[in-house]
Amino acid sequence: MKIALCLISISGLLLYSQLKEKDPLKDKLTKLQYDVTQNCSTEPPFQNEYWDNKEDGIYVDIISGKPLFCSIHKYDSGTGWPSFYDIINDDAVKESDDYDLGFKRTELKSSSSNAHLGHLFNDGPKQTGMRYCINSASLKFIKYEDLDKEGLGDYKKLFDEKK
Repeated sequence: MKIALCLISISGLLLYSQLKEKDPLKDKLTKLQYDVTQNCSTEPPFQNEYWDNKEDGIYVDIISGKPLFCSIHKYDSGTGWPSFYDIINDDAVKESDDYDLGFKRTELKSSSSNAHLGHLFNDGPKQTGMRYCINSASLKFIKYEDLDKEGLGDYKKLFDEKK
């Protein structure tokens, strides 16, 4: 969406037009969701929606709705953010080097929307040794019983394998 701004000088002879792009995501997301996904911000630990969620379901990208993580891979890392030891499929996230804090970390972004998700660390549980430390603000949780309704019924097999 483009917004045109026109200014006319006192004499009325000067017409100035400036086009400014408005990011449609600002209308779709909360301020926190926008700051996290678009500006690589980090939400507060222990004060976010999913850090202590123990329900079965799938975590999807808040922007694209594409599956990222499954609750069967979620664990309590003690950090106050949702943590997973694996991703839902190999192409769900992309990794890049992040030096913002003065040392190397691995930043995680959604492959589908390029939204900042969080960071990857190698101090996870024995299953993979990895900890996907994710901001709740970048996620939407789909409960197991709603997977069919949301077009994600194929992921129910992950929970069958758990039993």
